[in-house]
Amino acid sequence: MTFKKITEQESHYNHLEKKSVGELLRDINKEDQTVAAAVEKAIPQIESLVHVIVERMSTGGKLFYIGAGTSGRLGILDASECPPTFGIPADRIIGLIAGGDLAIRSAVENAEDDTQQAFIDLKNHQITKKDLVIGIAASGTTPYVIGGLETCHKNGITTGCITCNPGSPLDKVASYPIAVTVGPEFITGSSRMKAGTAQKLILNMISTSVMIQLGHVKGNKMIDMQLSNNKLIDRGARMIMEATGADYQIARQLLIDHGSVRNAIAQQGIC
Repeated sequence: MTFKKITEQESHYNHLEKKSVGELLRDINKEDQTVAAAVEKAIPQIESLVHVIVERMSTGGKLFYIGAGTSGRLGILDASECPPTFGIPADRIIGLIAGGDLAIRSAVENAEDDTQQAFIDLKNHQITKKDLVIGIAASGTTPYVIGGLETCHKNGITTGCITCNPGSPLDKVASYPIAVTVGPEFITGSSRMKAGTAQKLILNMISTSVMIQLGHVKGNKMIDMQLSNNKLIDRGARMIMEATGADYQIARQLLIDHGSVRNAIAQQGIC
């Protein structure tokens, strides 16, 4: 290794099996409180990547996340939440994991060690030069992710990354790297903890800010959200009430008639 693999450093705590439940919870929480501050330091890197994503997606490009294990699952989670939250088609933001869908629930042996498979997976989703790929790997050394980004570069595709080891191979290969130093994990090497939390925070920041920039939020409301259950229909009706002054029953009917908060408000000449 030519870099310091912080995520594998010895925990600040020891003899964990001798601690009470209360001690464990307080110590885990103490470590978790440092994560947001670490992410804050990476905001300039995140901002640079967001600007590029907005530019690509505004001209028809797609956003891909690739990762293995926890990192891959976090990418899939973020991608899968964008269509219902912001009303975008499911093929605009796509999460891919080493080992395929089986790996979402179960570990797939040696899947992350294949340097060729990520780009095969990307090609199965018709990746083009208009798209952007973010590799997610806490360690910054996952072959599936590094190989995927390297092949993207060979094909003229822009890349970003999210890692918790500055100076790692992934940090160096990405066009727009995001490297967050969260320090040693509570359990040595368990990067699903602080590193995973940091990755989730960054993914939230990326997808939310991109969707706002692309016009899927008005004021602070999700005007394009999918109306997939009664809770969301109720929320949408209340958004329409606030925007138009209509009573609840009229607002609800407007929502049902026009299919989205955006369309219902637009019909009233407001949006």
